[in-house]
Amino acid sequence: MKSALETLSPTRVKLTIEVSAEEFQPSLEQAYKTIGSQIQVPGFRRGKVPSRIIDQRLGKGAVLQEAVNDAMPKFYGQALDEHSVRPLGQPEVDVTEIPVEADQGLVFTAEVDKRPEIELPDFAGLAVQVDAIEVDDADIEERLTTLRQRFGTLKGVERAAATGDFVSIDLSAEIDGEEIDTVTGVSYEVGAGNMLDGMDEALVGMAAGDTKTFKAPLAGGDHAGDSADCTVTVQSVKERELPELNDEFAQLASEFDTLDELKADLVKDAERGKRFGQGMQARDKVMEALLAATEIPVPEGIVEAEVHSHLEGEGRLEDAEHRAEVDAETRKGLATQFLLDAIVEKEDIRVEQPELIEYLLMSAQQYGMDPNQFAQAIDAQGQIPAMIGEVARRKALAKVLEQATVTDSAGAPVDLEAVLAPRAPLAHDHDHDHDHDHEGHDHDHEGHDHDH
Repeated sequence: MKSALETLSPTRVKLTIEVSAEEFQPSLEQAYKTIGSQIQVPGFRRGKVPSRIIDQRLGKGAVLQEAVNDAMPKFYGQALDEHSVRPLGQPEVDVTEIPVEADQGLVFTAEVDKRPEIELPDFAGLAVQVDAIEVDDADIEERLTTLRQRFGTLKGVERAAATGDFVSIDLSAEIDGEEIDTVTGVSYEVGAGNMLDGMDEALVGMAAGDTKTFKAPLAGGDHAGDSADCTVTVQSVKERELPELNDEFAQLASEFDTLDELKADLVKDAERGKRFGQGMQARDKVMEALLAATEIPVPEGIVEAEVHSHLEGEGRLEDAEHRAEVDAETRKGLATQFLLDAIVEKEDIRVEQPELIEYLLMSAQQYGMDPNQFAQAIDAQGQIPAMIGEVARRKALAKVLEQATVTDSAGAPVDLEAVLAPRAPLAHDHDHDHDHDHEGHDHDHEGHDHDH
C-alpha cells in the first residue's frame, strides 16, 4: 500500500491511498464468499456458488462494491497510523480508481478532521490573581439565618401575604379557555421564584380566600413556553418564626454549648467555603490563561455540526444572536479539550481504577442515581472511555495548577491543596451540553457503503 498526506488546514488532512491488485485480492475473495452465502442458485449449495456465476447473476460491479467497502477501512486505518494522524469523526471518502481488471488496484482519497498539533506553554510561567479571603459579619449573619430557618416554625397569620411568608394555594392554568393544568393545596414560599413568572408579584398582598389571575409562560409539558391565564387562590398564610439567638439555640442546632462557640465554628465554615471558591476561581483563571497562551485551531466542520445540532434541539436555528453565543462556547469547549488532552499526553497522565470509581460515584450522586445502576448504564452506552478521558483532563488541569503561581489580591500565595481534591469540579465544565470527545479510536468501524 502507498499513501500520501496533504495538509488542508491545521485540523484537516487528505489521504490518497493506493492499494495494489495483490493487496486487494483478499477483499475480493471475501466479497465473493459473503455474496455467495447470501444468494441461492439452483444446482449449487449455498456458499458454494462459483465466482463466475455470481458475476453473471449480480454483475461484477456489485462484487467490487462489496470488496471496496471491505478493503477501505483496513487500508484507511493503516494510512492513519503511517502518518500519525489522530482523526476526529468520520472521513469523507472518494474512490478514484476501481480495480475492474485483475491487474488493477484500488485508489481512493479520504478527507478527515484531525486533532491539531499544540505547542504547550511553560506552566511555571502562568500567574493568576484571585480574591483574598475576607469573612465579615454579613457572612456569619447569613449562615446564622440559614440555620435559624432550618429550626424555625410556621405560624398562621390573619393578614395579607408578604415576601418570605408561606402560603397554601390552589393554582390553575388555561389557554384560550381550555384548562391545561390544576393543583390544590400546594405549599409555597412567597418570593422563591421557582414556579411561575409573575406569581410572586400576584401573591404579595393576597389574604386567605383571595383569588387573582395573571399571565405567565408555562414551564413544562406540551405547552412549555406558551402564555397561559393563571388563577391562584390563597387558602392560608403562615409566617416563619425564627428561634432566638442564644446558648439554647446553639445546643439545639449544633454540638456546641454556647452561641459564641457556634459563631466561631461558622467563621471557620465561611473561611472554608471562601477558600474553596478561591480555588475554583484559580482553576477558571489558570484555564483562561492556558487558552490565551496557546494557539489552538478547531475543526470548522465539527463546530458547524455541533452548533447546528444544539440549535436544532432548541428549535432556534434562525436565532442569529444565540447561534453566535453557541458557536463561541463550542469553539472554547473544543479548544479546552484539545489543550487538556495535549497535557495528558505530555505529562503521561494515567487514570487508576480508584480514581474512575470515585468519579463514577460523584457523577451518580449528581444525577441522583444508584451508583451501580449508573455504572451499568454508562457501560452499556459505551461511555466509560469518555469518562476516563474526563478524569484524565481533570488530573491534567490539577497538574498545571501545581506549577502555576497563584496569589490573592493582597499579594499572598494561595494554597490550592483543598481545591485539588479529586471530587472538585473542573473550571472547564461548561453550561452547554456538548460532548466533544470525537476521537476515532477504532478504524475498522469506518467502512461506509459507497455507490460506485
